[in-house]
Amino acid sequence: EDEARAGSSDAVRAYYDRYGDQERGRLVERVRGRVSFEVHKGFLTTFVGPGARVLEIGAGPARFTKVLAQLGARVVVTDLSPVQLSLNEHYLSGMPEEAAVERRELLDICDTSEFADGEFDVVLAFGGPLSYAFERVDEAMAGLLRITADSGFVLASVMSLLGSWRHYLPAVTARAAVIGEDVNDRIFATGDLRHDPASEHICRMFRAREARELVERNGGTWVAASASNWGSLADEETVLALEADPERWRHFVGNEIRACAEPGALDGGTHILFAATPRRFS
Repeated sequence: EDEARAGSSDAVRAYYDRYGDQERGRLVERVRGRVSFEVHKGFLTTFVGPGARVLEIGAGPARFTKVLAQLGARVVVTDLSPVQLSLNEHYLSGMPEEAAVERRELLDICDTSEFADGEFDVVLAFGGPLSYAFERVDEAMAGLLRITADSGFVLASVMSLLGSWRHYLPAVTARAAVIGEDVNDRIFATGDLRHDPASEHICRMFRAREARELVERNGGTWVAASASNWGSLADEETVLALEADPERWRHFVGNEIRACAEPGALDGGTHILFAATPRRFS
């Protein structure tokens, strides 16, 4: 229990081992998840081209591994959870995209020391693995930048503090009534859910400016960013109606992707996506 509260790698691994196949459904079961998936795909398309060698961290059950393969990348697939790594292989087994996978291995985002400087064209950490690094987050970010080629990109996402607070406000206020407003204020100030003694999902949420500061103080240049959702978090029935009309859906998703990239929207989704490139010093 104490280890879980500390946010150790073992606790995160155990959480995702238990979470299992639910991770695959996260981006398809609700319409906002399907929109989020399109936003993530659009971000990948911007920065990943044919022939790119990609290290995918926290790959989970192959949602983005498949997209990377379809973009023509070669992928080293990694995850902290052996269950998630097995699911990745399961869902790509027998698929043409499996040919793009160089290998699979267990990896903690806080320790990328096995890889050479500049080894990868793209280092991908979608799904928020940096949000589980806690006190080692600077070490993790510096490591991602170190193994990225000079002309390459780190593409990552972190859990959004302000967007999650806005989207889950009824649950947040109900929980604050139980744990106390002082505790809730500490979570709001730090983004750290370890302050809640009963939270099942232990992570650190970020403001967009904090994500940018994380990149820049660890030797990176902030290139681009996006919220994971914006308008699609508002009214599920309206978005479902749009999805039922393919032409209107195409327009809506395009506008949503553009809206999510607006500076004023970066803190408005449940996750913050960002692209960074290494800033080498002579």
